[in-house]
Amino acid sequence: MHKEFETDNATMDEAKEAAERLSFYPMMFQAAMAMNRLGVLQKVSDAGAKGISSEAISEACGVSQYGVETLLEAGLSLGLVKLVEPYTYRIARMGAFWLKDRQTIANADFIQDVCYKGTFHLDDAIKEEGPAGLKELGDWPNIYHGLSKLPGRSKESWFKFDHHYSDQAFPHAMKVVFEYNPKTMLDIGGNTGKWSMMCAKNNPDVHMTIVDLPGQCGLAMPNIEAAGLMDRVSTHPQNVLDAEYTLPNPVDAVWMSQFLDCFSPEQIVHILSHGKEALAPDGRLFIQETFWDQQENATATYCLHGTSLYFTAMANGNSKMYDSTRMEQYVEQAGLVVEKVVNTVGYFHSIMICKLP
Repeated sequence: MHKEFETDNATMDEAKEAAERLSFYPMMFQAAMAMNRLGVLQKVSDAGAKGISSEAISEACGVSQYGVETLLEAGLSLGLVKLVEPYTYRIARMGAFWLKDRQTIANADFIQDVCYKGTFHLDDAIKEEGPAGLKELGDWPNIYHGLSKLPGRSKESWFKFDHHYSDQAFPHAMKVVFEYNPKTMLDIGGNTGKWSMMCAKNNPDVHMTIVDLPGQCGLAMPNIEAAGLMDRVSTHPQNVLDAEYTLPNPVDAVWMSQFLDCFSPEQIVHILSHGKEALAPDGRLFIQETFWDQQENATATYCLHGTSLYFTAMANGNSKMYDSTRMEQYVEQAGLVVEKVVNTVGYFHSIMICKLP
């Protein structure tokens, strides 16, 4: 595990400077997003080392020179651009990442299009233990009931964020899961079906069942049909928070990827208990998560702690990105045993492998 940021090692001046920068973070973030979406940063990048004048950017982007210069001056303080000479700018290394890096773009678009307005209600969400900010997107009890109906860019940015992190881990996770040679697997929280379809395509003997809300199963079905996997991948519409229900059983494997972080501790125990009941005697339950205490650098942990604020303000008001110790406690409360934990699955994920006692 990495060392966290140690701000108490900073001098008084450094600590004060960091605090002052924090006070302007929200506005500076908006400036950075505007530089991207208005095309200003792209024009700076295209100009190369020689740079480009604010006047030329104004003409190319159809934005007033005042507006361009206001954004670029914020970009100087952010480290996105550098001055070549007065009113002439070139791209900085950080600006290149902000403009082109897929992970950075997925994070930024998710914050802007899904979280930003709603996070204004974070204090209410904390007090109410409910997603007080979700009203900025729609009228649903939680965000999962509204995923198929998210407005504007919100839907695209939500799925881009979710899939970016799960997709890079899936090929590595396949090797872990299929060491156990499962023939039947429940994909709980299967979303659009990416994991189930990948398993079915790569393992001709496995049958996958996606367990998710009816709306999510509805999103998955066209993908399954288009992939020609209707005989290998099925759906089981189910709200896993219902008090009583039965999952298809017995199965060799139960898979949950980036799923349990969507629920409160009590709900996690409830879900795991039902997963346990579906397992065959020698089956395994796999929990793939980005545990914040298992990250290799402080920036990854920072992003996960930020993601927890999304769960609080926007998603449901009672879940977060958990650490591995807490998750193991919930597994044990559900009557399962942690057999082992595989870390560094892809860049950020771990897989907690559980079995019956």
